[in-house]
Amino acid sequence: MENKSLLKRFLVWRLKHLNHKQFIYVLSIIIGLISGLIAVIIKNSVFFIEEFLTTGIQVNWNNYLYFFYPLIGVTLVYLFLKYILKKPGNRGFVSILYSISKRNSIMRWHQMFSPIISSALTVGFGGSVGLEAPTAVSGSAIGSRLSKLLHLNYKSKTLLIGCAVAGTIAAIFKAPIAAIIFAIEVIMLDLTMASLIPLLLASVSAVMTSRFFLGEDVLLPVNIQGGFELKDLGLYVGLGLLAGFTSVYFYHCYTFITSKFKRIKKRFWKILLGGSIIGVLVYLFPPLFGEGYEFINKLTSGNSAKIIENNQNLLLFLIGLFLLKVIATSATIGAGGVGGIFAPVLFMGASLGVIFSKSLAFLGLNNLSESHFALVGMAALMAGVMHAPLTAIFLIAEITSGYQLFIPL
Repeated sequence: MENKSLLKRFLVWRLKHLNHKQFIYVLSIIIGLISGLIAVIIKNSVFFIEEFLTTGIQVNWNNYLYFFYPLIGVTLVYLFLKYILKKPGNRGFVSILYSISKRNSIMRWHQMFSPIISSALTVGFGGSVGLEAPTAVSGSAIGSRLSKLLHLNYKSKTLLIGCAVAGTIAAIFKAPIAAIIFAIEVIMLDLTMASLIPLLLASVSAVMTSRFFLGEDVLLPVNIQGGFELKDLGLYVGLGLLAGFTSVYFYHCYTFITSKFKRIKKRFWKILLGGSIIGVLVYLFPPLFGEGYEFINKLTSGNSAKIIENNQNLLLFLIGLFLLKVIATSATIGAGGVGGIFAPVLFMGASLGVIFSKSLAFLGLNNLSESHFALVGMAALMAGVMHAPLTAIFLIAEITSGYQLFIPL
């Protein structure tokens, strides 16, 4: 009763001193700070798990423990969801869209924290998925529950969910403009000044929170050399078309594998099969372990030669990674792991760009920038798979700190 009385007094005070627009601005800053904190917590949790798994062990991908880690991770996620949370896992951005369209923008209470724990266990133990969607779900759930507590209307609840999504992307990539566009494209918010300013406030506050705890280091540090040359325009068009067909491959492969897992009734066999598939793939192709941003950074910085010792087999190795990443991602999610496809899409896009440029080099077209093609490949595949072309363009533009590649993007 005392809590209700305090809340009532606060709401009365708010009506006297803050109009609705000002109140939304304040809440958007708070949601941005929370989203930034969630991003920091999830990233650090994954880092600590990986450190724990490798402490005292020779970090060598020939170590057979890496075959079992993904199976252990998926099992721990199942035990957490089944016996501790006693709720099903989240479905990434789908759960956000579902709450907006079917549940009056009210998300379930456990979504405030369950994605943090389950996704950290999944990725920390080698599950081949991304952390962006679980981070967004957790932030959106907090925004949704806060909106309900403060008796906001449907439009305001949806806007604060959009602020959480924007804050998530801004905090992870330190790219506030791309984050705003992503929220508009994915959450389908109305682009008005009333929505744009809260999204901007949330994004900036999330970036500042991320910088405060993680420093100036960025997830995708790219120091782009040179710019776009008009003579390469046709090659980028070819890469775009190839990325379109790759998007079709990603979609059909993902839906086929996950549908097959849904037909398996026994959870034990689902976990065993999925964990074994991931373990085998990670053992044979080490960069498939976890999100894969370290691998992406090597491609976008032009250091693909450092991926394996024998450069003669590099192109075949990259093709293998490119084709198998979606299988590893699908197996992770099909087995019950929690994560999203944002990072896998970037992984495959960067691989596609480097494979494309190296193939052209074999045909005699030298002096092509692998880094440029990797970055454009990332954007192209994001546009094709996630249907977010504007986000793709501005994300790459922001992480490269310029618009040298704007035309091919």
